[in-house]
Amino acid sequence: MRKPGTAKKPPARAGGSARAPSPQRRHYDSPLRREQCAATRERIIAAGAELVHGFTAWDWTNLSAGAVGEHAGVSERTVQRYFPTERKLRDAVVQRLVEESGVLLQDMKLEDFAGLTSRLFAYLSSFAVAPARVDDPSLASIDQHRRGALLGAIARATPAWSERERQAAAAVLDLLWNPPSYERLVSAWGFDAAQAIGTLTWLIGLVEDAIRTGRRPQPAA
Repeated sequence: MRKPGTAKKPPARAGGSARAPSPQRRHYDSPLRREQCAATRERIIAAGAELVHGFTAWDWTNLSAGAVGEHAGVSERTVQRYFPTERKLRDAVVQRLVEESGVLLQDMKLEDFAGLTSRLFAYLSSFAVAPARVDDPSLASIDQHRRGALLGAIARATPAWSERERQAAAAVLDLLWNPPSYERLVSAWGFDAAQAIGTLTWLIGLVEDAIRTGRRPQPAA
């Protein structure tokens, strides 16, 4: 029997005395550590952006954690700690490139479009990607013939224009009858053939009207 006034002892664990509760693990955190983490993350993103600027094609296969880590001077494992998947890494790099370009699309107005386009292409010129070339002799011959026909049509319609202005107008029309323009409308915008053709024809008509009324191409400001 338990004596009056004595507390009841907890039952002993099998194989020994009762174990004291383990102390909770303390998470090390400080302003300095947060600053170091932010600096490492920034170095990784900056390294990824630098790699993309040096790519010779719009192919980001080589934008891997290993390649970015080597360029940033950190291990691949460190990159993966900040960006667990390549998608997250690439998203962060894309966001950095958007910030660098200064092309912000929030609340864009129609009158902003020309200026934003100019800024975008000026930024794209800082990349190492070379324009695609037509290397096949037969295709190159057809391409040259098409451009010559366009320049001839523009020259007959604009006798007072300079050669540079005629080239600019002909180049715009060349863009509009180029297959990638049609393919972009079908693949990215989901247009059927009739809608894609109608849209391009409408735009060609606007350019033709501008040429007939003497609205000459203007160099970027």
